[in-house]
Formats: sequence, structure tokens, C-alpha cells
Amino acid sequence: MADPAELPGPAGGVRPGGRRRYTARQRRNLRLGLLFISPWILGFLVLVAYPLVYSLGISLFNHTGFRTPEWVGLGNYSRLVQDPLVAISSANTLFYAALAVPIGLVVAVVLALAMNRKVPEVGLYRTALYLPSLVPVFALSFIFIVFVNPSFGLLNQFLALFGVPETNLLGDPTSAKLIIVTMAQLGAGNAALIFLAGLNNIPDSLYEAATVDGAGTLRQFFSITLPLLSPSILFNLVTGVSGALQVFTQAYIVTGGGPNNGTLFYMFHLYNSAFSYAQLGYASALAVVLFGVGMVLALIIYGLSRRFVNYDVTG
Repeated sequence: MADPAELPGPAGGVRPGGRRRYTARQRRNLRLGLLFISPWILGFLVLVAYPLVYSLGISLFNHTGFRTPEWVGLGNYSRLVQDPLVAISSANTLFYAALAVPIGLVVAVVLALAMNRKVPEVGLYRTALYLPSLVPVFALSFIFIVFVNPSFGLLNQFLALFGVPETNLLGDPTSAKLIIVTMAQLGAGNAALIFLAGLNNIPDSLYEAATVDGAGTLRQFFSITLPLLSPSILFNLVTGVSGALQVFTQAYIVTGGGPNNGTLFYMFHLYNSAFSYAQLGYASALAVVLFGVGMVLALIIYGLSRRFVNYDVTG
């Protein structure tokens, strides 16, 4: 029997030694393909790969951006372990992620189910449900300042109608974090679109068969809809965790990291280290650790996904 490496392929065949021989057309298509994706490749190298490698290098120096960097080796990482603000900001970030991500998934699924309703006005509903996701985060933050401000906020004015005393939600660390978690749910429309696409890929025949078998709405949701949405859940879970680890703008504008560092998230501490205290080397070490933690969490999620992700749309 002939060696599989020596067998000719569908086009071009194989050179002696098992190396593939490409035709002129295949080489031309390869060049055209690389040409078309070259903007993405260039953007990745300049905007992702280079900053990552540069940050890794700078993290080994005491660098302020104003004088010659001083080699400190792993000194910045040693300092990171001993920095009490790292522990505080990490705990705040984990608190935020533990609430914002699962709540966001639930809200997004509910929005997707509403967008998927078979009604004549569904286009209008989809637009209305998705519009909050288009509001820039900084603009949304200023809206929330007006809404929850203890002096003139609309929330306190509304509660005053029922005799509820004035409440400073931004004056307590826990309630301030909960306000930011609530803000995050207004961006659930992006994840809802992913879930909507997943819902449209589920065959109607599965629901028809379940109805014939006597399954109710809840049973169909938990036995058909939710399992077959698991690939979309995995995608939104990974992107949600990634976004939660980088929460910054809301805390910067609404609470300024307070009260008592209650909303000092990890990215906020990184920002302060780099731009408020001109400690670029230390901030780079913080960024490298954040990247490593994000990668580890993504790998853990993908490892666990084998137990709950179902790619078989036939059920």
C-alpha cells in the first residue's frame, strides 16, 4: 500500500518526501487571502502583540516615563504581592464579576426570549431592548449620577413619595458596588443578540415534538432551549468574565473608587499606578498579572465547558 504522504491531493499533489505541492492558483489564492487579512494582522501585531510584549519588558524595570528605566527584575511583582491595595482591588473586582456576569447572562437570555417572540412589532421591540447597549459607558455613568445622587437624585425623589428617608447609595461600599453591577445590565443587549442567534438555530421540530409529548413551557426551556444555547452561554461567559476583570469607567466617573476604596477595582488601581503616580513599571506588572489571571480563568471555563456545552442541535 502506498504511503499516505505520497498520495496526490485534490490539487497539486505531493512532492517527494511528503511535502505538499501547491498549484499556481492555490499560491495566488494564498497571497490574496493574506492580503485581505493583512489589516487585521497588522492591527494585531501593533495594537495587541507589541503592547503585550512591551508591558512584559517594562514590568521588569522601575520606569516612570520621565527618566531612564532602572532594572529591578521581579521587584515589581514582589511589591505587587505585598501591596494591600492589590488585595482590596482584587476582592472588589471578584465581587463585581461574581454578580455582574451571572446576572448579565440571565438578563440577556430574558431579553433574547423577548426579542424572539412571534409578534408583528418584534422589530420595534428588538430595537427598544437593544438601544441601551448603544449608550457609551461614560454617558451612562453620568446618567446614573443624576439618578442616584443623594441630594437631587431621581431615585430619592421617587422614594420620598412613599415616605422613605433620603438614602446615600454611593456612600456605602457594598451599595456602591451594587449600583455599578446594576449599570452593567444595561449593556446586556450585546449578549442578547448572541443568544437570539442561538435561539434561531434551534429547530422548531424539537419544540413540536416536546409539545406532543406533553412538555410545558418551562420543561421545554430547561430541556431544549437552555442546553442548545450552551455554546452561546460559553461565548458570553468568557467575554463577560473578561469584561468584568477590566471594569473601570463606571467606578472612575460615578464613585471615584470610593467610598473607602469600596469601588477601587483592579483596573482602577492599575490606572492610578500608571497615570496618577507615574509608576509605569509597576502598572505593567499589574497588567501582566491581570492578563495571566484572565487566561487561566478562560482555560478553566473552557475545560469545564465539556460538561455542559452541547453542540448537537438535534438534541
